[in-house]
Amino acid sequence: MVFSSVYKAAMKLQQIDKARYRKHLNRVIAAVIITLVVVSLVTSTTLISFFGVDDGSNFRFNLAGVVSAVLVVLLILRVVRYEPYLYEVMYVWQLKKSINLINRYLRKVASAAEQGDADAMQALNYSYMASRQLYTLDDNTINMEELDAAITVLNRQADAAGVVLDVECYHPDLLTAFK
Repeated sequence: MVFSSVYKAAMKLQQIDKARYRKHLNRVIAAVIITLVVVSLVTSTTLISFFGVDDGSNFRFNLAGVVSAVLVVLLILRVVRYEPYLYEVMYVWQLKKSINLINRYLRKVASAAEQGDADAMQALNYSYMASRQLYTLDDNTINMEELDAAITVLNRQADAAGVVLDVECYHPDLLTAFK
C-alpha cells in the first residue's frame, strides 16, 4: 500500500505483526543513529581539516556536520520509505499522523459527540481504535485503561444517538466541520 495520499483517502486500520514491526523499527532506529554519527563525524572532521583553525572554535564546522547528517538521513528515508521492509514502520507513522489530525480538533469533536453528532462519533471511534492499535504495537499499557473508559463512554453516546460505530466510516473530511 502506498501512503502518499493518506489525507486524500482515509487511513484504513490494518493488522500489523507486532514482532516484525518492532524488529524493523529497532533496525531503522539503529541505522539512523549510525548514519547520523558517521556522516556528522566524517563531514565535520573533513571541514575542520580543510578550513578549521587550531586556536579557534570549530563549532560551525561541527554544526555543519550535524546538519549534513540530518539531511542525508532525511533524503535516504524519503527514497526508501515505500520499500516493503519499511511497510510496518511507515504504517505506524501514518497511523500517528491520522490520530494527530483528529487530536487537533479533539475538544470540538468530543463536544459534538456529546451532542449526538454522528460524524464526531465516527472520528472519535477511529481515533480510539487507532490509538488502541498503536498502544498495543508500542507496548503502551499505561494509557489503555483511560482509552477503554473513553471507548465505553463513546459507545454509550452512540447507542443513545442510534449511531452504529464503524472505523470504515471515518474519513478525514469529517473533520472539516470542526476546524
